[in-house]
Amino acid sequence: MKTKLFILSFICLCLSTSLLAQKIADLSAETELHQRGEVYFSFSIPAGADTLVLMNDLGRFLSIDHKNDSQIFAYANRIGFEKFLGYHFSYQVHTAPSMLLPKEVLEHQNLKSSEQWDYYPSYGEYIKLMQNFQKDYPDLCELVSIGKTVQGRDLLFIHFKSAKDSLGDKPQFMYTATMHGDETTPYILMLHLIDYLSKNYGKLPRVTHIMDSLDIWINPLANPDGTYAGGDSSVYGATRYNANHIDLNRNYPDPKDGNHPDGNAWQLETIAFMNFASAHHFTLSCNMHTGSEVANYPWDTWPRLHADDKWWQQVCRQYADTVHAHSPSGYFIDLNQGITNGHQWYSIDGGRQDYMNYFQHDREFTLEMSSVKMPDPSLLPTYWEDNYRSLIDYMEQGLYGIRGHVYDSITGESLMAKIYVVAHDTDHSEVYSSLPSGIFFRPIAQGTYQIQISAAGYLTKTIDSIGISQNQSYFISTCLKPKAEGVETHAALSFKIYPNPASQFVNILFPASIGKWEVINMMGQLMRSGKGTAARINISKWPSGTYFIRAGNGRKMTVRAFQVR
Repeated sequence: MKTKLFILSFICLCLSTSLLAQKIADLSAETELHQRGEVYFSFSIPAGADTLVLMNDLGRFLSIDHKNDSQIFAYANRIGFEKFLGYHFSYQVHTAPSMLLPKEVLEHQNLKSSEQWDYYPSYGEYIKLMQNFQKDYPDLCELVSIGKTVQGRDLLFIHFKSAKDSLGDKPQFMYTATMHGDETTPYILMLHLIDYLSKNYGKLPRVTHIMDSLDIWINPLANPDGTYAGGDSSVYGATRYNANHIDLNRNYPDPKDGNHPDGNAWQLETIAFMNFASAHHFTLSCNMHTGSEVANYPWDTWPRLHADDKWWQQVCRQYADTVHAHSPSGYFIDLNQGITNGHQWYSIDGGRQDYMNYFQHDREFTLEMSSVKMPDPSLLPTYWEDNYRSLIDYMEQGLYGIRGHVYDSITGESLMAKIYVVAHDTDHSEVYSSLPSGIFFRPIAQGTYQIQISAAGYLTKTIDSIGISQNQSYFISTCLKPKAEGVETHAALSFKIYPNPASQFVNILFPASIGKWEVINMMGQLMRSGKGTAARINISKWPSGTYFIRAGNGRKMTVRAFQVR
């Protein structure tokens, strides 16, 4: 009898303890939601549950952060958390990642030097740093605000420009960081990258070449309201969500689930980035986070593979392997040794990665840079040392693949055209030439391809057997003929190029009917232009390679190539 009473008492005690623990968890969650607008918690995966299906289901209203063998970690705002409670899972509330370190560790100490990049700046210091880049490098750096946050802060980019800039003739590249406000490693690394590029332009040949060849935009802080939710003086108390308690990386149009997969209106930050992307026709971009150590490539929203899955695996593997070669063992080895397909990891809807790839015809991946969301700032130089070579490698990928110029066969005017890789492109992976340059850029894996080039009102042109080698580029200059009947067409203009190949000067003799001429390089950059029947061009400082001369008289236009050795 005593034994039975003991067992009964033990069961009651366990139930009481369990209920008490749950009540404490409920109270903690309510406190977090009231004070911060979000709660960070974990819950156990029910026995026999399909973890991937469960995460996909819950991901409709929770922000899944990561999982281990037995638990899922997530964020929720009040509406999402109330939906979660309907599943009746036991859960545990955790201290917000931005409040694990003492506040004084996260505040900038005056004795620290910005040159070391080993601290988190106050909001005012961040603004000053960005302004100083423009002030210190006025011929190189341009500070641009693309819009305002909910609380009126600017969404700031540093735009790198150079004397060789020409409108639309370079691939546009974008890095953005910390759209989840408490994921601060890439925030500082992007400030460091801006500093590194600025200081080494004209000094390091590789950096100079990349900066001259790309139109580069870097945004260190995509959610300043979240990062400084605890006050402008410190990142302590940062939130994942924006000031409206919305996860910005679930707030974009989704290829599978439509315009508002999270059920929320587009936030001011979302609208600003969408408008910016639409205006800039990016070739490559990357969205940076923390919480894991992995390069996550598309798609996130559905299980089918991206048309350029082979290219994505090569690019992400290059990033991870380069990190491994320059970091201690054990870093950046999550999932498949540092790379993963997004959906195979876990599905999210409304992410910016899929928005950029599907709706903007861009190539964007999500980079998770540290397993700790907000590391001790003294570790930030180590993360830089581990990653900066890989960051440069990815930028350089914007220089490779198929690139070209599309123009009207009669007028010679540049065209906006669709470039479609036959038996390859799916799910909006095709790219477009942009105006006013008519230039296009198409990153793609090594192989032989057939492409179709089409534009409204023009006959489609098919080009066969385009052979692409890894980390090389192939330039196409092609014209499209108007569909309209009765349009006069003309034979090609004849002009002489000598010597060819050349090393010091190249001479060109044009027919008397010539109206204008221009020389472009393999990247589509304008090298020289002019009028008249003869030209002598000093090419002694030009890189070796193939160049193209376009010459015409308004209605006739011819393109011919010559070599510089």
